[in-house]
Amino acid sequence: MTPEIWFVNLGIKINHLDRVAFTIFGIDVYWYGIIIATGMLLGMIVTLKEAKRTNQDINFYLDTVIISAIISILCARLYYVIFSWDYFKNHLNEIFSIRNGGIAIYGAIIGAVLSASIICKIRKKNFFKVADTFSFALLIGQIIGRWGNFVNREAFGGYTDSLFAMRYIKDQVSNISKDVLDKVVNVNGVEYIQVHPTFLYESLWNIGVLILVFIFRKRKKFEGQLMAIYFIGYGIGRFWIEGMRTDSLMIASTNLRVSQVLSIILVLVFTIYLIINLIKAKKNTSDMDILLEGNEIR
Repeated sequence: MTPEIWFVNLGIKINHLDRVAFTIFGIDVYWYGIIIATGMLLGMIVTLKEAKRTNQDINFYLDTVIISAIISILCARLYYVIFSWDYFKNHLNEIFSIRNGGIAIYGAIIGAVLSASIICKIRKKNFFKVADTFSFALLIGQIIGRWGNFVNREAFGGYTDSLFAMRYIKDQVSNISKDVLDKVVNVNGVEYIQVHPTFLYESLWNIGVLILVFIFRKRKKFEGQLMAIYFIGYGIGRFWIEGMRTDSLMIASTNLRVSQVLSIILVLVFTIYLIINLIKAKKNTSDMDILLEGNEIR
């Protein structure tokens, strides 16, 4: 049987991978949606455990997760539409056709942050403490969610013959860049494109960032530190990985990739934020030590 997906240098072959998981009442349910939902669910479970560990209101997080999830999906689609406007301005009827694909992680993150900040202000909660707790959900959602791109045969990079080189049957993939088409591989009469599995790179990178967040969760010096580690870690990885992709959203009339520009901004802003707050935390600790020493002298 001809493999549909083939990690040629790892010897891994997948003979059939249907985008549709099952059909119910005549409606197709896609693996992409199931994978995204699974990531969100597991992220929520870990977040609730972290909230419980830090003696926070579980009901607040349940309410926030539901509201933020809806807003995040809308913002993920809006972000994609805005930066693909050259297409959507002539296909207005497709703007809300999410089932046909087209959402962006950075849009979802923006939606999550905005909705959480508004809810925190209304409910009088410490946004930075809440952001630290939600960092787990964001990372787990992204780690698992990226595998939806694998099923959809999208979000891959340019040609490679590296260890992780991945082959897709050419006719089963759309929006193939010229550099990839120029190096089509023919195996027994079947044409394959051979590309970087950037979805895999990002998933693995985010596992590393998640480990960092877990390491620092009991050692953090200030509220918002885990959030900063998340944005710095993810931003660095996304900047590197985005440079390999062939389907990047671009800033209009430029050769700048939207995600790379946003990644640079996030890394710079949160590196400065992290340094300033670590200095403040160290100063406060020193002041407290001096105060305690003074009390002992008296």
